[in-house]
Amino acid sequence: MEHGDNLVTPNCRAVADVLARIGDKWTVFVVRSLSDGPRRFTEIKRMINGISQRMLTLTLRGLERDGFVTRTVTPSIPPRVDYELTELGRTLIGPLHTIGEWATTHRQQVEDARDSFDRATMESVPPRLIGAGGGGR
Repeated sequence: MEHGDNLVTPNCRAVADVLARIGDKWTVFVVRSLSDGPRRFTEIKRMINGISQRMLTLTLRGLERDGFVTRTVTPSIPPRVDYELTELGRTLIGPLHTIGEWATTHRQQVEDARDSFDRATMESVPPRLIGAGGGGR
């Protein structure tokens, strides 16, 4: 590759868009919750600690739009709505599981690196600038 080549091509943007979807925190949890089969909205919400109803709705819609999840409405009173991973969605289970294992294995190393970085950053900041973030008096 020659100096000055544009590394951000239309293809890179498309891949980045897909990676943004599958790398989203809530997407990972939703895919995990659906990996054992179809679930109702309330079941998914109960399984994912901390997700709001709005965020779950947005995440499921995005996953449906991208072809990872199907939404099936069964006419009843009230209507029953089930969400299920598509064939494409099921292909995410393995890679996301692998990334989760990696994160678990290396979590302490990442935390140690962050602590080391933060300490070094604080040591390099002149004392008169620490806490001078515009708090105003």
